[in-house]
Amino acid sequence: MTIMQFFGCGLIAFGPPLAMFAITIARDPIRTIMMVASSFFWLLALLLSSMLYTWVWPLKDTLVFGVVFSVLFQELFRFLWFILICKAEGGLKKVSEGNVQIVENKNILAYVSGLGFGMISGAFSLVNVLADMTGPGTVGIEGDPQNFLIASTVISLAFILLHIFWGILFFNALHRRNYLQLAYVVLCHLLASCITLVNPMYSVSIPTVWVLTLLSGVLAFIVAGGSPSSLKLAIRGRSRALQVAVD
Repeated sequence: MTIMQFFGCGLIAFGPPLAMFAITIARDPIRTIMMVASSFFWLLALLLSSMLYTWVWPLKDTLVFGVVFSVLFQELFRFLWFILICKAEGGLKKVSEGNVQIVENKNILAYVSGLGFGMISGAFSLVNVLADMTGPGTVGIEGDPQNFLIASTVISLAFILLHIFWGILFFNALHRRNYLQLAYVVLCHLLASCITLVNPMYSVSIPTVWVLTLLSGVLAFIVAGGSPSSLKLAIRGRSRALQVAVD
């Protein structure tokens, strides 16, 4: 039963992101490299924020301060990653072997970078929980919430998707110098992270995080050039492709 729960929760959290990676990134080596590199930048943000956080006194004992500290460092390193991409744009054109779409279409780089941030963030937030799912312990014996495992999985999936949407909005805001949109990304990240501090009140944290996910997804879709008509065309195109494959 524990093994089934492990695979079930693991696929809930990482199934959609892995499908996105397999469909949109895995076939392109440049996109794969960019995703791994962006994940490395998130790791640098985690390492540096953890080191500096241990030196801060006396605010380091405040959970809210710790969350805010971590979020600000993540967004700082997202900005540094954006600067690095801009500086390396010429080199990307040379190694892309004629596939200049990844360089010319800024939303592709933003999406790939956001997925890199989200995958590594989800892995670090859920890997210990997944390891505990295999047993031998059982959640809830001493009065703890019995839905802790599935709740952690659902929240982790939301944050992976949020990082994708935040990446698109963040890069678009910097390109267009839309500081209001940039502020939305930072404030949304702060709110989504701080709301998890109310756990185990999952009836509050999960709906709030997913409302922010849906809102950020809609905004990312709009700034990437999406519209209701383009969405209908994409769905029709996918339906026709599936019909051809069935026939």
